[in-house]
Amino acid sequence: RSASTLSQRSHSMVKPSAFLHFLSVSSSLSPSSLAASLVSTQALAKSTHPLFSTTSSATVTESKLATKMVIHNNLDPSKSKLEPVDILRQQKQALRKEIRSRIRAAYSTGNEPDEKLFIESSNVFSRLFSLPQYQSAKSIGLFLSMPSGEIQTHDAIKKIVGDGKTLYVPRVGLDFEECDMDLIRAETDSPTEDDGMFYDKWPKNKWGIPEPPFSDDEVSKSLIAQPGDIDVLLVPGLAFDSKGHRMGQGKGYYDRFIAKMRYREGGDEKKPLLVGICLEEQFLEVEGYNKNDDEKLRNIEGGVPVADHDYIMDIILSPSKLLVVSKQAELV
Repeated sequence: RSASTLSQRSHSMVKPSAFLHFLSVSSSLSPSSLAASLVSTQALAKSTHPLFSTTSSATVTESKLATKMVIHNNLDPSKSKLEPVDILRQQKQALRKEIRSRIRAAYSTGNEPDEKLFIESSNVFSRLFSLPQYQSAKSIGLFLSMPSGEIQTHDAIKKIVGDGKTLYVPRVGLDFEECDMDLIRAETDSPTEDDGMFYDKWPKNKWGIPEPPFSDDEVSKSLIAQPGDIDVLLVPGLAFDSKGHRMGQGKGYYDRFIAKMRYREGGDEKKPLLVGICLEEQFLEVEGYNKNDDEKLRNIEGGVPVADHDYIMDIILSPSKLLVVSKQAELV
């Protein structure tokens, strides 16, 4: 399937020839055939994928069209010269670009989050706090948010601590290339100044997020979460879909951490209850699976492109949605 017609007024730095070459590399069609296909199927593209909808009559720039073409086609391995893993990587890169654009358009990107972001974040956590799974949980894993561009967790942390839950927060550490992460039990009763938060004095990582200070003593090591320590893990992500699939920022921190938290009890494999939380701009509605010849990929029409190692959420919360995805969530 193809995308909308190329803009006659390009606001992009991408030239038509370069754009068509980019698409032809990943398909069996020549640039001329792709151009004809693009021109002939504008209506079909707009009607079959939500990301093709435009909020104004302005034409779609070539750079955005390239992004949406990759997402919509799912770069079918049977028609591509690329390896499946490379196709998946391109799909995710394209979707990340689109979602980041949505967030920039909807919210302030300065050092302080805007009022709308606080309201949307509050709506998400109101849904969380009403869940019986949260109410029965003794321990919660939750990230400390960046200053802007994602759900804000400051007020939610106050509520979780006030409810008497044990709180675990991420620590990436200094080696960002290792892409490994621990969750550390927060000492939430630490004294603070001027009604501040327990993490106000913590060092900040390269994203400006406070992290528990690192120490090699036995007390500090005992604070690191082990399998079975966390009942409910709140998982951030750049995109989620209605089948429970998640796409992160691309480093794999949470997939690796979830893998470490799996354990067996009484013959059953267990893990924390995974609750994905997102803004409306990060949520994709999908209809079903688009099967292909490579069983290692689970491409979904209009949704998040995923591989077998990507974990599926048990519950997804957005400002307006509460989706129960797994049987584990239903039985809690």
